[in-house]
Amino acid sequence: MGPFPVRKGGTVSLVKFMSSSAGRLARALAGLVLIVVGLALGGGWLTLSVIGLIPLLAGALNACLLAPLVGQPLKGR
Repeated sequence: MGPFPVRKGGTVSLVKFMSSSAGRLARALAGLVLIVVGLALGGGWLTLSVIGLIPLLAGALNACLLAPLVGQPLKGR
């Protein structure tokens, strides 16, 4: 079990979804949206583009960064 106590269903269900193919697509799309918004707004919002790289790369590499926190494997299904 990970370092955070979890209730049955809640956080574990979210992590299981994010580890699935649909969750992988959702992570990649969310990262892409953050990147586009950051680039469109410019200025200090460019930081958002850099932050968007994290979910984009996590989706591309099939890694769920939240999974180890609840005792699940880093690699998605």
